[in-house]
Amino acid sequence: MEEVDGQKMWVFDGRPMGRFSAGGVVARDGSKAAADLALHHWDHEEIHRGAWDPEVRLQVMDESGIDAQVVFPSTIGLGGQGFSAASDRDLGRRTIELYNDRQAQIQEESGDRLLPLPLMPAWDVAACVAEARRVGALGARGINMTSDPQDLGGPDLADRAWDPFWEACTELRLPVHFHIGASVTAMTFYGKYAWPSHSPDTKLALGGTLLFIGNARVVANVIVSGMFDRHPDLKIVSVESGCGWIPFILEALDYEMAENAPGDIAKLKKAPSEYFRSNLYATYWFESNRDRLPALIDAVGEDSVMFETDFPHPTCLYPDPLASVEGKMAGLSDEVRAKILGENARALYRL
Repeated sequence: MEEVDGQKMWVFDGRPMGRFSAGGVVARDGSKAAADLALHHWDHEEIHRGAWDPEVRLQVMDESGIDAQVVFPSTIGLGGQGFSAASDRDLGRRTIELYNDRQAQIQEESGDRLLPLPLMPAWDVAACVAEARRVGALGARGINMTSDPQDLGGPDLADRAWDPFWEACTELRLPVHFHIGASVTAMTFYGKYAWPSHSPDTKLALGGTLLFIGNARVVANVIVSGMFDRHPDLKIVSVESGCGWIPFILEALDYEMAENAPGDIAKLKKAPSEYFRSNLYATYWFESNRDRLPALIDAVGEDSVMFETDFPHPTCLYPDPLASVEGKMAGLSDEVRAKILGENARALYRL
């Protein structure tokens, strides 16, 4: 940590990476603060220790009724894209390895209750393959990937150059996770979503809303890339992005591909919309679908939805995530509720 222009900042290889904070709105005393205050003015000492201390996070989970939790980074980029700021690739790769080693240690010490997903050196396909195999041997239950490795000097994810990586992830049963805002490109768009004259709080609300929809770009691209035909057992998770937009995007993708790319759609083994249930997962936490949640879950697929709490972000369900969705999920059967609240994740993450 260093002071830069009067602000405490995380600094990596001489480059400021972001404020000396943990990117959340839950205070040390458990209260939730206004997002602008917390995100732009708090430092590391003011945020709840559960945002960064594994032992305290487990206490928060116990209080919330959460058995196990998949964990993502913040300041280094939601897809770890910030490590590309290293002055040389060897430093970036080695830093990712050190990060991943610590995440494996956290997972082991938690008894597999905390699953902090390892990052990948996304500028180098061969290095990603090697790191996936290394973290797989350490017990990882998935990997966290930037959605735009071309920002970092690698090929884009539709390029067949990534086939060895998809093959390794499939073989090792490592689902590939794409968090909202998990690339330089995605976060650049985040900064442009809101019109400049809006208040800081409204800009945050607009950015959060549209980042959810931004993952439609990732879902649509991976579906039409053909990767699931070549790797039918590959699993991909759209993280912190909600569910409501998925039925429309799948329907639109079927229509647009048929209208505008008939030759390309003919190369796929299935209609684009059919790949979601076989290969992709969505995350759910606050939606009611206007009191028609069963219809939404039916459209997305009850086996393709997993529950999240989003702790400690501005849209988190803290302090009582299960109570906050109890009424919204009341119309679902016990079996479907059990799948969303845990059984789908139990199977995917081998818990």
